[in-house]
Amino acid sequence: MKTFSSVCAVPVLFGALLKEGNAFSFQQKNNVAPLTTTSRKDFFTQVASTMAVVSLGGVVLGAPTKSLAVDADVGGTVRYGDEDIMVQKGHGTSASPVQSDLLYGVDNKLADKITNFNRNFAENGGYFKSTTFETTVLQAKGEPITFYDSVSGKALFVAPVNRSAEDFIKESRIHGWPSFRDEEVVWDNVRVMKRSGETVSADGSHLGHNLPDRSGNRYCINLVSIAGKPVVQS
Repeated sequence: MKTFSSVCAVPVLFGALLKEGNAFSFQQKNNVAPLTTTSRKDFFTQVASTMAVVSLGGVVLGAPTKSLAVDADVGGTVRYGDEDIMVQKGHGTSASPVQSDLLYGVDNKLADKITNFNRNFAENGGYFKSTTFETTVLQAKGEPITFYDSVSGKALFVAPVNRSAEDFIKESRIHGWPSFRDEEVVWDNVRVMKRSGETVSADGSHLGHNLPDRSGNRYCINLVSIAGKPVVQS
């Protein structure tokens, strides 16, 4: 299976989801090599035997935090949602496509497919390493960064909170996707499905899944779904 980073800059049109062994791809026409997406379950099966458990010493899970990075309450009690959030709307499960000028150099077409026309699958594990995500986090020198919905521009996550930028990146690298904790979630705008752990925006964007570990809830999130620019809400 080709890694996403080798073809992420190629402008392509995406078609239907096709299963190919343990990976899933958005197949394109015109004989262009497909951009692949990974089933998170398959990814974790492959790395489970060697994956280290990240220690988050000193983190008080669930403690509400007021961050200077966003004018919203961050952290607190998990908010669950129901299937009504993810009904079909004007553009898949969202009202509109993703923003045209997403941050971190992510691929817009992939972002639109994963965020608006998908409930189960993910960008390739480690995809964020081919973007400016890590550089942006480190250049903030420990100040929390707000991650916005790629469709609505609403704040979804603020990180790092109660840990260093290096620890945030380390955990994300171990698991393959940006990984957030309860105290880094803007619960006004994020919901978790109780049965599946699917993590979504309150407006219907698919974000990722909650995959708890010994440190508590861990929200394994697609960077392409949280690469929006802030939009002033009326």
